Amino acid sequence: MKQSIIHIALLVKDYDEAIGFYVEKLNFELIEDSYQPEQDKRWVVVSPPGSNGVTLLLARASKSEQASFIGNQSGGRVFLFLNTDDFWRDYHAMEAKGIKFLREPKQQSYGMVAVFEDLYGNLWDLLELNSDHPMSVRSV
Repeated sequence: MKQSIIHIALLVKDYDEAIGFYVEKLNFELIEDSYQPEQDKRWVVVSPPGSNGVTLLLARASKSEQASFIGNQSGGRVFLFLNTDDFWRDYHAMEAKGIKFLREPKQQSYGMVAVFEDLYGNLWDLLELNSDHPMSVRSV
């Protein structure tokens, strides 16, 4: 048996501002943006460059109950983990584009890490895992 998680839904306020952030600031690729008339919503999928794994489904909150979780989908914990093949390249590029880092870069036993927030306040780890780590982009 082989299964995989292909999308993680991320609640957003507005499709276009979210696309702008992920594509322009994080350098993600816009995989799909299609209108679903029967539900009056868009199916918006983005992915880190060169990724062949999980994608983000940018899902506009459609109810006030959903809107209350925008930016806090994980109760204030780091929610998403962006693994890279060059930490310092991406860290400096993100800083130059105004990405707010809440925890400065730190070498850990598993690799280099820093915590940043997205446009709504969700927390992310920017990671470069050690080359011998099973989830390293070099070993995947």
